[in-house]
Amino acid sequence: MKTKTVTDLFKKIMLVSLAFLSFNTFAQEEESESTVEKVLSKISLSGSIDGYYRYNFGAPNDNSVAPASSFANQSGFALGMANVILGYEGEKVGFVADLVFGQRGEDAVFNSDGSAQIVNQLYAYWNVSESVTLTFGNFNTFLGYEVISPTGNFNYSTSYMFSYGPFSHTGLKADFALSKKWSAMLAVMNPTDYTENNPFDTYIVGAQLGYATDSGSAYLNFRYGNEGEPGEVGPTFQADLTTGWDVAEDFYLGVNATYLSTEPQEDGDASGFYGVALYPQYKTSENFTLGFRGEYFSVYNGGLADVVGLDAEGDGNVIAATLTGSYDIGDLTLKPELRLDSTSEDFFTDNDGELTKSLSSFVLGAIYKF
Repeated sequence: MKTKTVTDLFKKIMLVSLAFLSFNTFAQEEESESTVEKVLSKISLSGSIDGYYRYNFGAPNDNSVAPASSFANQSGFALGMANVILGYEGEKVGFVADLVFGQRGEDAVFNSDGSAQIVNQLYAYWNVSESVTLTFGNFNTFLGYEVISPTGNFNYSTSYMFSYGPFSHTGLKADFALSKKWSAMLAVMNPTDYTENNPFDTYIVGAQLGYATDSGSAYLNFRYGNEGEPGEVGPTFQADLTTGWDVAEDFYLGVNATYLSTEPQEDGDASGFYGVALYPQYKTSENFTLGFRGEYFSVYNGGLADVVGLDAEGDGNVIAATLTGSYDIGDLTLKPELRLDSTSEDFFTDNDGELTKSLSSFVLGAIYKF
């Protein structure tokens, strides 16, 4: 009898223990799944791929003749880039790893070598407060209207101002939310486009004042500093205005203006360039938008070589008119584009091998984003 009582008691204890262990295991599994889901909810993956076809009218199509702006300058069918962006957004801290593969990506990170050749952006950030964010690492420039990724531009080909302004920076920047509409930014960075390291032991500073509402935004940008080896080049100053507004429900107008000046190391005049571009866009239907970019770009005192053609004083300019259609098919966008570049000096080559002041071309870009 005593043995039976002890046995029954032991069974009850075992059943209670098993029930407790099962509940504890289930709770741990639920907690583990909840933690994984919480982490995954903070991770984002996005990107794009693009390619294009380009054809010159009345000029050779052998890669020898093209507008001297970045990226879409190869003849025939050509590749753009594959872009993969991994991000983590925590409550206070996060990071972005933006990788690029292909010709457009290589052109965008031209001052990098080895494994860094595929790094478009690589930075960590800290939300110090609701109004202050610190960013450390390699980030795309804050100057200018256009960007490296084709998903961020309306026109497929790029402007001269974008092509000869900075692409990316490496350094430390602080963003300030001054109010619901006003913002500011201050930065200390390596010389422009030296994103992998600093070979010169010189630094540049950047600043931005921004104003944004639901209908548009305006940003006044600055950079200043020595962009090369001390003693070989003087400091560079650039001021840039970028703005865009919804003028009507289906009509948008963007404007970009820039001025860049590099001081001479010895006696002489400063050199550089300046320009302005208008970006009107009209949405004709849910899937199709027609846009235009009209740009005037001028080089003075030999500020740039092999860009627009220069006279004996080192001055030259170009007017570039680009008409672009943008047709969306789900996540795929097709961009047919007609472009006319007209320079003040003979710069392009026609089919007869003669120098000429103008070049007309056609581009069809295809962009898929995810």
